[in-house]
Amino acid sequence: MKISITHFGNSHNEWLRAMDFYKGELNILKTRLTEIAGRNTDKDMLAKVEHFENQFKVQQENIDILVHDIKVNLSAISKEAAAASAGYIDGDLLTKHNALSTRYAAEEKVINQLRHEFNEFASIWM
Repeated sequence: MKISITHFGNSHNEWLRAMDFYKGELNILKTRLTEIAGRNTDKDMLAKVEHFENQFKVQQENIDILVHDIKVNLSAISKEAAAASAGYIDGDLLTKHNALSTRYAAEEKVINQLRHEFNEFASIWM
């Protein structure tokens, strides 16, 4: 099965830009978390600080892995499109693209939930 390269549009680049944005946002949240931890010594609050530190680290690692996988897929698509006639690519690459789309959506959801959870925490402790 061959799929037109136009099917993919700019989704890979959109995902990469969004992951870059989310990584920057996590750095901002980490800075805010450091400020909160510096102002408070409550034991319950410190446990939450550790929770958020761990979550921010995990999500940054997840972003790095996803970005790498998106770039690998984008490279494979580019090579396939250049080698193929009329700008069509193999259906296997579409399957990989769809899997990346699912992973991207899941990561975006987790980050948005984490941001919401952190903002609720920050509103209490700032």
